Amino acid sequence: MHRGGVFLGDFPEDALDTYQAMPDKGHDPLTPREREVLQLVAEGKTTKEIASLLGVSYKTAESHRAHIMDKLSIHETAGLVRYAVRHGLVQP
Repeated sequence: MHRGGVFLGDFPEDALDTYQAMPDKGHDPLTPREREVLQLVAEGKTTKEIASLLGVSYKTAESHRAHIMDKLSIHETAGLVRYAVRHGLVQP
C-alpha cells in the first residue's frame, strides 16, 4: 500500500475512469460569470436585460444561460431559480 493512497484491489478500470470523470460534489461547476448570470436569471431578469447589465451582446448572455443549463442539467427557469436559492445566490 502506498502512503497516503487508496488501495482499490481488483476494482474495474472502466469504473475507476467513470468515477474520476465525475464532477467533485463540493466543487462549483459554474464560472464566476455564469454564477453572475444565474443570479440575474433568478432575480427575474430577461436575457436582454442581462446582456445590457453585463455589457455583452444578447447572444453572449444567451450562451452563458445555455452553458449554465447544460452544466447543471436544469432546463427550465424555475429549476434555475431553485438552484440559485439553494446555493445562496439570491434570497427566497
